[in-house]
Amino acid sequence: MNRRRFSRLSAAGIVGVTLPLDAVSRAVGHQEIRVDGTRLNRRMAELARFGANDAGGIDRVAFSQADLDARAWVRSLWEEAGLTTSVDVAGNLWGRRPGSDPSRPPLILGSHIDSVPGGGNYDGQVGSMGATEVAATLHDQGRTTRHPLEFVIFPNEEGGKTGSRALAGQVEAMELELETASGFTIGEGLRRLGGDPDRLSDVVRAPGSATAFLELHVEQGGVLDADGIDVGVVEGIVGIMRWTVTVDGTTNHAGTTPMDRRSDALVAAARFVDAVHRTALDMPGRQVATVGRIAVEPGAPNVIPGRATLSLEVRDLTMEGIERVYDAVRGRADAIGQDTGTSFTFERFYTSGAAPTHPHIRDVVEASAGTLGLSHRRMPSGAGHDAQSIAVFAPVGMIFVPSRR
Repeated sequence: MNRRRFSRLSAAGIVGVTLPLDAVSRAVGHQEIRVDGTRLNRRMAELARFGANDAGGIDRVAFSQADLDARAWVRSLWEEAGLTTSVDVAGNLWGRRPGSDPSRPPLILGSHIDSVPGGGNYDGQVGSMGATEVAATLHDQGRTTRHPLEFVIFPNEEGGKTGSRALAGQVEAMELELETASGFTIGEGLRRLGGDPDRLSDVVRAPGSATAFLELHVEQGGVLDADGIDVGVVEGIVGIMRWTVTVDGTTNHAGTTPMDRRSDALVAAARFVDAVHRTALDMPGRQVATVGRIAVEPGAPNVIPGRATLSLEVRDLTMEGIERVYDAVRGRADAIGQDTGTSFTFERFYTSGAAPTHPHIRDVVEASAGTLGLSHRRMPSGAGHDAQSIAVFAPVGMIFVPSRR
């Protein structure tokens, strides 16, 4: 993260975007409330000490002692800011601030603080500490919003967005037995946080139970930093589909089979990899397609491969866009099969739905950035975030800030 540029962003205080959707347009340009950028950066540095490693990053994996200690520290900050805190059965840490109209559904702000092993100091932290700074600023200035505000730290974002997906009713029982990087299963980890994995249905939110959710996050593609853009206005979080692709040819002797009489599965697979790349590159749009894994049978240097098994992943802002890429790739695979004497089969094994951000929230973020003199660009999120789960029951928005390396 470019510390100077982040200080500029945090000091600008884009707190106006947290206002109710039906009133937020009237508040654009009103810069009466500014967060304390120095305090925000200091607290991010303090949070980075929990699980700090020798490389300068963090090993604060979900459910580890560092994770528990960091959550307790954040909770203390929230209580200092006058929030009423609690932990639900899914391990989500909540802080609540009443509004002047308690009949209105709450606005939710937050992110996560768990990391991957060897993680960076800003992924999740920016949104979590940004939300914390909003709470502290409103408390310091004695301001009350019309809507109640809810602040949240989601658990195990890096290991499957467990906390946010529980709110959407998407966590399956089998997931609770999966072991995490901390050595605890997800179920055991939720209990360590004060949750109860046997009662996850208790936290499922109904549509309309929140007015909106806003998440601040570092942009992980390096685009904003490279292009010198201050703010990314997130258009949506991409959907993902993954397939296992099996290429069947004929296993045969590598020395005695003439080149023009081979049905080489690996040759067909190699052409397929290039076809996937070319298809996504040449089609209009922002879709991406990747072959990240390949295995060959029988895998001997003197045997023509009779089978190759590959992964195919396609991401796009719409599920229809994913299907278009897949249909085009499938057509090229059929042509490769005819040309090489092989056959292709596709088995889909993973789907994650696309989550567009709310158009009005995009407009407000963009207008606020312009008023503050911050350069901005609309862009998709190619990675998954907790906002993706919340979109099941509430409008969502995301703001990206640059992150270096």
